[in-house]
Amino acid sequence: MRLLDNLKAKLTPAKDKFSHLAQQHEGKIHHGIEKAAKVVDERTKGKYSDKIQTSSGKAKGAMERIAHRDGTEHGHGTTTPPGPPPPAS
Repeated sequence: MRLLDNLKAKLTPAKDKFSHLAQQHEGKIHHGIEKAAKVVDERTKGKYSDKIQTSSGKAKGAMERIAHRDGTEHGHGTTTPPGPPPPAS
């Protein structure tokens, strides 16, 4: 268990920095996701449009959760939902 605690302690600053960068560049990231979805949709000639749209929506949602991991609002009117309760031991 000590190894996992040590690893977690070392990764926490990187996770926090990634969250901060995701929040700082959220607009650019969303634009990139939309642009990539559009390119893929064009190359597949619309055959998988519904799946591409669903996937890009999930990617945007994941980025919002990462960017707003601390629960603060950033003009979207949403907050991060609470996580599941810890497993019973």
